[in-house]
Amino acid sequence: MILGCIADDFTGAGDIAGLIAAEGMRTSLFTSVDDIGSRSCEAGVVALKTRSLPVEVAVQQSLAALELLLQAGCSQIVFKYCSTFDSTPRGNIGPVAEALAARLGVETAIVCPSFPANGRTVYQGNLFVGDVPLAESGMRDHPLTPMTDSDLRRWLAPQTSLAVAHIPLQRVRSAGLADDLAMARGLVVVDAVSDQDLRIIARAVADAPLVTGGSAIGMGLPANFRARGQIGDTPVPALSRHGPTLILSGSCSVASNAQVAAYRASRPAIAVDVERLLHGYPVLEEVDEFLVRNAADSPLAYSTAPPELSRTFIEANGGNRAALAVEELLAELATRAAARGIAKFVVAGGETSGGVVEALQPGPLQVGRMIAPGVPLLANETQTFALKSGNFGSENFLHEAVAAMEPTT
Repeated sequence: MILGCIADDFTGAGDIAGLIAAEGMRTSLFTSVDDIGSRSCEAGVVALKTRSLPVEVAVQQSLAALELLLQAGCSQIVFKYCSTFDSTPRGNIGPVAEALAARLGVETAIVCPSFPANGRTVYQGNLFVGDVPLAESGMRDHPLTPMTDSDLRRWLAPQTSLAVAHIPLQRVRSAGLADDLAMARGLVVVDAVSDQDLRIIARAVADAPLVTGGSAIGMGLPANFRARGQIGDTPVPALSRHGPTLILSGSCSVASNAQVAAYRASRPAIAVDVERLLHGYPVLEEVDEFLVRNAADSPLAYSTAPPELSRTFIEANGGNRAALAVEELLAELATRAAARGIAKFVVAGGETSGGVVEALQPGPLQVGRMIAPGVPLLANETQTFALKSGNFGSENFLHEAVAAMEPTT
């Protein structure tokens, strides 16, 4: 293993793993730090669940993953966070990046969350979703990490004691990028509005022990190892299998709301009544009974609601209590389905995906082809997964994911 990635949630781990694998690097996703090194690979991605954790816990878990990746032989580490920079002013992106840099003995690390294929770009240090500044997008109403400032420098500065610098797009596209990075100190926000920009940046950090960013920065890194003769070109496996699929959606993003609406218009679907759940009604049994009755038709269970309503509901019901209750219920539904022989799972939402994977404990996962930008198929010997970040995928993504898991012959 020569490239190691530490992802702050499970969907993000699949996201960067899929992009690296698509570039011909033999890639494994480790759903537990205990699995690191258990599978032969060139790139290893560790799926943590630290995005919403307190700073001290996130730093501790990230450093533990780093030590194991270094022991496995990694010469470059990527700290992967969301392309919408999900955090709060007291969040853990800055502290984790700072701790990793200190352990690796580096004075500079880029900050590059851009993912142009999914509409996330950074220009003049500001993060955009499509043509809308982040703070004016649906992320402003995220129930756990509402993003109220689009300027990454201002958002990151309160999180770290390191200097926060910026390299504008014109320098990225000039011959001066490498010189700028060599002179910079601290965390450096780098503009990128296209895949080509990201590949230029990736070449400039070829020898950097630490890279931080969204998943898309990963697609340019394998070329550096290939240029040094360290890797070949490994084809991406299909990872399809026969049988019905279970779909679980806990995401309240704008994209997930549209996807749930499109799927339930033609397939069996049941909403989780969160208010009844919090008041002790047997919602788990009711939803599970529906899923059993409709198992052959790849049913959907969802708690997805418009983000502004979700945030208001969470605030009115004890902060994260509602979110945790839903996460536990969806994870238990997955556990029960697996016990009945369901082997294919599509999960929408980072926290939901983390809960499902932690419940099923699938071990190391092979990384297959992309269903949509940022969403690959993942599989072990007996199960196949598609773990979707809330805002990713087209309106028909859930239909596409079910179809992608079916063998073509």
